[in-house]
Amino acid sequence: MPKLWTDCSPRMKHNGLNNREHHIHEECGVFGVYSPTVSDLASLVYYGLYALQHRGQESAGIVVNDDGVFSACRGVGLVSEAIRQDELAALGNGGIAVGHVRYATTGADQHRNIQPLLINHRKGRMALAHNGNLTNSYELRNALEERGSIFHTTTDSEVIAYIIVQERLHCGSIEQAVCAAMDRLEGAYSLVISSPTKLIATRDPHGFRPLCMGKRSDGSIVFASETCALDTVGATFLRDVEPGEVITVDQSGIRSDRSHCGIAPKSLCVFEYIYFSRPDSVVDGASVSLTRQRAGAFLAQSHPVDADVVVGVPDSGLDAALGYSRASGIPYAIGFTKNKYIGRTFIAPTQDLRDQGVEMKLNPVRPIVEGKRVVLIDDSIVRGTTCRRTIDQLRRAGAREIHMRVSAPPFVAPCYYGTDIDSADKLIANQHSVAEIAEIIGADSLGYLSLEQARDLAPGGFCTACFGGGYPTPTPTVGEKARFEQKIHG
Repeated sequence: MPKLWTDCSPRMKHNGLNNREHHIHEECGVFGVYSPTVSDLASLVYYGLYALQHRGQESAGIVVNDDGVFSACRGVGLVSEAIRQDELAALGNGGIAVGHVRYATTGADQHRNIQPLLINHRKGRMALAHNGNLTNSYELRNALEERGSIFHTTTDSEVIAYIIVQERLHCGSIEQAVCAAMDRLEGAYSLVISSPTKLIATRDPHGFRPLCMGKRSDGSIVFASETCALDTVGATFLRDVEPGEVITVDQSGIRSDRSHCGIAPKSLCVFEYIYFSRPDSVVDGASVSLTRQRAGAFLAQSHPVDADVVVGVPDSGLDAALGYSRASGIPYAIGFTKNKYIGRTFIAPTQDLRDQGVEMKLNPVRPIVEGKRVVLIDDSIVRGTTCRRTIDQLRRAGAREIHMRVSAPPFVAPCYYGTDIDSADKLIANQHSVAEIAEIIGADSLGYLSLEQARDLAPGGFCTACFGGGYPTPTPTVGEKARFEQKIHG
């Protein structure tokens, strides 16, 4: 009997993941490549995941498909921590490969939840990588379990895999099964899937999460969450995967099924532009960097102030700060140095030391801010703790006034589509007025982007539910991030 798949990275280690700051966390990132010519697809995916590292720092994984034999390398941590070079080499050669970097939006960060998921079923094998969050996963999983399905993870990604496998039993091809599964899935999902002979990419009908397609000069077809990953592996951007589209790549070429396109209003997460995506990416036809600069210009128009310098909080606040500066005429400067060698949340045994670790990430440039009236630009305020520390740092560096401007509207509602905002009662904007928040965080003034301005950042429809803009799909009956852990232990 041939080996169906191997996993060369079963290790687990503590990495301080429970010590997250109170800040918005990134989405996951997916990557897939089909190539009849490249011998080392694993390294290609590895570099692609490096480019998507900002979308998930908790775990990473790669699956290489060599003529139906699936080999996996997965681990906890950053790409460089999760996948060692000897493990990468052990994946061998193959014609299809998929990869994933993860931030846990459903399911805790145990090793069992690392993606890509590997599935062996009656009609073949499948590797699946998912970015997004289903809104009906709890009901789907209950129904599957009542019919005898046994789950090995606590992610909604495994629910997607089960639904596709169920449909595959009645469909003539894996792409037909994916199309049929879309009739049962609700919420956000951008997927790359490898069957023994095909690479499939699809995006939910609302297009909550980005997904794009590129081509290398050697003929390889590449799918990635962002265009920056295409650039990294030398692929030329072809186009975005359309909301509702299913694209199949195999030895016969590229095929597209658009039967689910146009059945729902486009609802790209507006935070892809404000925070999630890398500034050098182009998402659904709009430059992330230019969109953030536009947000800064909006802030300068709606919340002007007399000041001496505009500074942004690295990294997502920098472009918005540049836009504010250009629109206001106030000089722009680099006001913070970021320590690039602190990976994620600093690991320390006490809260005081953890707070000190946060201080190590950013340090004000004293000559830039000392004695100055500073406009400080950041992408969001969740609970107020992080920006309070940042403002305290500026005060200690001698800033005379600090005027906080936020390139997003206030968070007032939980997100059910993958963003880590799952408790409305912990959002500072639901408890205090803008003036009260300014006093709490220590700012001389505070101004947010308006909901209307957020919707006008780029062409196309956006999901602004977390800002009070209304949900584009029915909300889940059970929406907590750890709902499947609660189910197991309840």
